[in-house]
Parts: sequence; C-alpha cells; structure tokens
Amino acid sequence: MSIEFQVPDMTCGHCVKTITGAVSQVAPGATVSVDLPTHRVTITGTDQADKVEAAIRDAGYEPSRL
Repeated sequence: MSIEFQVPDMTCGHCVKTITGAVSQVAPGATVSVDLPTHRVTITGTDQADKVEAAIRDAGYEPSRL
C-alpha cells in the first residue's frame, strides 16, 4: 500500500529531510520517496494516512492527498 501527497511548498533538500523525518516519527519503518520537481511524496509501508498527513502539516507544510 502507498500513500501519495502533493506538497507544493516543498522546494529543497532541507524540506525533503524535514518531511522524511516527520513521517519516520509517526510511521517507523515506512519508506518515503520524494520527487522534488513535481512536489510529490509517496509513502509505502504504512496505512496511517491521517497520521502521516498530520505529521507533514505539523512540520510546516501543506500536503494534499492524491
């Protein structure tokens, strides 16, 4: 299972590191893949979409579930 988000305010490597860390806190063991040019984040290994979305928001970003 995978969860995808569009994160338009993710613009750099620091953003990627912050989002990856936030997701890892709520979904240990999940894999985070980021396509920075398209602002897309894909998380595999968890079905906790609400917790993941909240973690990304708490990190200061505005994700939209795809």
